[in-house]
Amino acid sequence: MSKPRTILVLGGARSGKSRHAQSLAEAMTPQGCFIATAQAWDDEMRERIARHVADRDARWTTVEAPLALPEAIAEHSRADRVVLVDCLTLWLTNMLLAEEDLATAGNALAAAITDAPGPVVLVSNEVGFGIVPDNALARRFRDAQGTLNQRLAQTCDATDLVVAGLPLRLSGEK
Repeated sequence: MSKPRTILVLGGARSGKSRHAQSLAEAMTPQGCFIATAQAWDDEMRERIARHVADRDARWTTVEAPLALPEAIAEHSRADRVVLVDCLTLWLTNMLLAEEDLATAGNALAAAITDAPGPVVLVSNEVGFGIVPDNALARRFRDAQGTLNQRLAQTCDATDLVVAGLPLRLSGEK
């Protein structure tokens, strides 16, 4: 039984998915590259980013890739270093607002994950458990996120769902 090299971690807001993903990543290799997709547009987001940074120790380097995520994975993945991406939901939001072709971007991301020489752990929100959004942009985002999550669950060796801090392996080896 081999350990998964690529893992998608899904969960709702404040579910514990980032903590779980970091724990998985730290068990894979002694060094990590954290690829952040968030952009600090306001004080609340700056505080969130600072909390995430404080949760990582000196073994982590941080790369910011709000749009060029496939390129960042390709550039920073090494066999001896795990890449942790947090999070795909913010990346997809950035891509949507930049009016990028989401299908092409998703294909490029899946290829980068497949081609990465080292382990990759991805964090993404599961947004399909809520009510149907009341506006077209929010519905488009929800649908695109669901499509991206499905695509990456097929691409990755394993997929975990985190609810109330409790992880459940949905697919792949433990």
